[in-house]
Amino acid sequence: MDKSLLNSLRKGGFILYTKHGEATVGSDLPYLNFQDCLTQRNLSEMGRRQAIYYGEMLQYLQIPIESPVSASPFCRAIETAQLAFGSGNVRVNPFWFEVYRLSDNLPNRDRQSILNNLTSILETIPEEGKNKVIIAHSFPAGVGLGQLSDMEAVIIKPRGAGNGYEVVSQLSLADLSTLE
Repeated sequence: MDKSLLNSLRKGGFILYTKHGEATVGSDLPYLNFQDCLTQRNLSEMGRRQAIYYGEMLQYLQIPIESPVSASPFCRAIETAQLAFGSGNVRVNPFWFEVYRLSDNLPNRDRQSILNNLTSILETIPEEGKNKVIIAHSFPAGVGLGQLSDMEAVIIKPRGAGNGYEVVSQLSLADLSTLE
């Protein structure tokens, strides 16, 4: 892995958009309720271990993280963020549910609105010397940041409001351990 990427991450200024840990098999119920984890797919034991490892690796690699981290309102994303960064360091952002909805058959206008909002979030520069972490969902193939595997992170360099962003790298959980 590229040592210059690690050095850059240690200086801050990036967004790590990360898919939640491995979830249980099945699907979210049609009457999904964010306050009731029993209506959703949740983290598996492997997903919990992945989340803990992710947090430990970022700390071990001395990658500074802006607090709180942003998480989708799904229980699996919240739990991933809490296990990785501590329960007091997580803020739920309902927008990340919109990313989940991109997999639905949405009207083009709605899809474009979600992608425009995504762009404005991803072009926002984190606080000085820190990196922003978002724990959310994969995208459909060819949409947004594309399909992501469990705990895969897209490393984004925001260029500031109205100036877009650059996808710098994509790191699987295994890739993180090779950053040293």
